[in-house]
Amino acid sequence: MQSGATPAPDAGAGLSRRGLLTSIAVIAAVPLLDACGSPKEKNSGTTSEGDLSKALPAYAPSDLVKPDIPVIAGANGAATDPAFLAYPASPVRTVNGQVGHGGTYVTMTPLWGAIPPSNGNAYYDAVNKQLGATLKLQPADGNTYGDLLPPLFAADKLPDWMNIPSWNTTKLNFGEAVRTKFADLTPYLAGDKIKQYPNLAALSTNAWVAGVWNGKLYGLPIYSSNAVIAGMYYYRKDLLDKAGVSADVKSVADLETIGKALTNAAAGQWAFDDLFGKDAAYIYQIFGFPGTGYPWTTDSAGKLVHRYETEGIVEALNWHAKMVKAGYLHPDAVADNSQNAKQRFWSGKVAVCADGTGAWNGDDAKSGTAATPGYQRQAFKLFSATGGKPTVQLGNGASMYSYLNKKLNDGQIKELLAIANYLAAPYGSAEWLTVNFGTAGTHYTMKDGNPLLTEQGSKEIATTYQFLACPASASTVQSGAVQVTKDAAAWQADMVKYAVKPLFYGMNVSEPAQFAALGQPMIDMMTDVKLGRKPISEWTSAVDTWRRQGGDDLRKFYDGIRDKFGTGK
Repeated sequence: MQSGATPAPDAGAGLSRRGLLTSIAVIAAVPLLDACGSPKEKNSGTTSEGDLSKALPAYAPSDLVKPDIPVIAGANGAATDPAFLAYPASPVRTVNGQVGHGGTYVTMTPLWGAIPPSNGNAYYDAVNKQLGATLKLQPADGNTYGDLLPPLFAADKLPDWMNIPSWNTTKLNFGEAVRTKFADLTPYLAGDKIKQYPNLAALSTNAWVAGVWNGKLYGLPIYSSNAVIAGMYYYRKDLLDKAGVSADVKSVADLETIGKALTNAAAGQWAFDDLFGKDAAYIYQIFGFPGTGYPWTTDSAGKLVHRYETEGIVEALNWHAKMVKAGYLHPDAVADNSQNAKQRFWSGKVAVCADGTGAWNGDDAKSGTAATPGYQRQAFKLFSATGGKPTVQLGNGASMYSYLNKKLNDGQIKELLAIANYLAAPYGSAEWLTVNFGTAGTHYTMKDGNPLLTEQGSKEIATTYQFLACPASASTVQSGAVQVTKDAAAWQADMVKYAVKPLFYGMNVSEPAQFAALGQPMIDMMTDVKLGRKPISEWTSAVDTWRRQGGDDLRKFYDGIRDKFGTGK
């Protein structure tokens, strides 16, 4: 399954060229503060609901490509990704006529994986030929990408077109920089203006919201999805079936039953890996408190309450520590060693783990590391800790955006938007094949109805153009695992029924720099308590310290945002 928006590298599973994990990250640039501690309007980045509606493109879905499993609408604007069991035998063309006008542009994107050669790259030549322009691609190591950006911004030496992940904006004063460095796309794409670029218009409204800063549209969404969540709880169906244990989990009590049945330390098998995640990245949706990207909720009186202050996180910490004490977690998980977490799941050392959505793609069954015959990954349906109705917090429809340099003239902006429209051609189209697989016979062949890279394709092709513009995510077959795609689509169809939008959804709130250091001590304490190293009383004390050292001031900051801009719900 190819799924979703792209996360920060520490969001769970590793990033690959074709399977990108989902992660939700609030965009926290560094605004200037006035004497009262509130953000100056010109530098806040935040947009009110009214201004947001004026800047957003109209949504015009396309029916040119028919998925095998269609999109299913859920609650609060959530929807499943379209699913394909095989690539259409006769791919349609979605772009007719001339695309570019011969321009030459320098681009910059992150890349997690080997950087392909730039000189003599037949894939680059083939795509540029279709684009009618020359994009000089400059992919850089995604793991250190954020370190490259501040010097470029300071020296004003930005490329013509670049990708900036949301988690790389924190050191860029982005609420201000986006206005001074990048082209305002509102006059080109707002409302019905986007319809001259049909493939871009087919990206959902939720995909664009975090590309709006200071009431204007700047960003083109990358790997957007209306089913964006942090991840899920996976289980080894083959192991549960062998033990005669039901996977119909409706509460943490049911998980405890699995914990007892699937743990046999003498045999080197434990039920669970870490089910909490860094900064409660996975467990929050089960215990009903806000996630990391949108950490605020309200109490019965309407007061803003941070996720650290909720009863839900206390209950989650206590429960996870209880599982550790019971001996249900693998010793490496208890030691906070996540390096071999995937291997532990693949080899059957653990039966249940938490991971991002991209981990469910069929490739792991052919990794050569799954020691158990009949290996089968599945995911529990959404459930709540107490057995009540679950909820899942939606994140931004995209967590990566690409931006055009403000120095480009009107004609160049229009040329690049036409190119973006080509790059955003949907899965199943002729253009998508070219952008993602290059030239038939040279870079790929078709096998079992799906494109497969040749040796040359594996050397020359990497995720490059796709980080400039791309279609919405689709669930697709990888490694011939058709059933995996069906299972994942069914899981999404159930999940989207429970979607809720958090406070400040899609508002690009830019937190002042003085609050940047507040989180790490809490993450450290969370780790100690969830693994049973410290008692819950230490967490309570840490929350009090958090409030005194800036948490209460951060609340006042968000109260100011709420008074001025609303909450985005």
